Amino acid sequence: MLAVAGANDRVCAQQPEKPDVSFARGEELVYRAEFNRSLLRGIDVGELRFSVKPSVAAVAARSADASVLQLAGEATAKGFLIRLVGAQFRLQVESVVNSHSFSVLRTRKVEEDRRRARISEAVFDHKARKVTWTERDKDESQPPNVTTVEFTEPIQDVLTVLYFVRTQRLQPGQTFDVPLSDNGRVYRCSVRVIERKKIKSILGRGYALRVEPAIFGDDRVVRSRGTLSIWVTDDARRIPVKAQVKVPAGTFDIKLKRVSYPQSASAR
Repeated sequence: MLAVAGANDRVCAQQPEKPDVSFARGEELVYRAEFNRSLLRGIDVGELRFSVKPSVAAVAARSADASVLQLAGEATAKGFLIRLVGAQFRLQVESVVNSHSFSVLRTRKVEEDRRRARISEAVFDHKARKVTWTERDKDESQPPNVTTVEFTEPIQDVLTVLYFVRTQRLQPGQTFDVPLSDNGRVYRCSVRVIERKKIKSILGRGYALRVEPAIFGDDRVVRSRGTLSIWVTDDARRIPVKAQVKVPAGTFDIKLKRVSYPQSASAR
């Protein structure tokens, strides 16, 4: 593991004046998720998709001239995972961020399983530093639940936090905190850069940085035991090429299988 001076110092992530958004030209990432436990190895359990759409649009009256990015993420369970958890599910997240400051403006999340579909929507007021979450069932059988909470900058959501980390100048030994809002609450997500090493992926063999966001725990986004590790390429694009989620049920290995940009060939 490579270390840098002051590796144990804890710092709070700061948004750069001009964040490096190499993914802004319309990047699309597709991943395959596999489950591993004891004799069960390499079982295909799901697919993840992430995409970025550049645009200039009126997000709200107060930001009518702002350049924005529309981020989308989708996770779909398949086969064995459906049998393991006893339900079919799909998660879709759409986020709008200001491309100049990389501040999240709006979030829309849809969670679906066999029994229920829930929609969550958030509006971030950066002037008042408050976020209003509205949660409702898709069939509108129950009245919506509305929650407003205060936040500190730079705030992110469960999708934009991944891209925000990619805008940072990452170094082994670095630790920083990112305020993260989800489902009407604000969490402080601690991110550690563990190491830099050569790995093999569909992009070839090259150096990658292993990053560990602390999302598991009683006071965190996922209220259970587990760890998440993400490997991002140590270059200007900082593409997440693989991830690993360890939970009591087993280990989920997530690997990049395709990356593409408009009017360009996909990497294979």
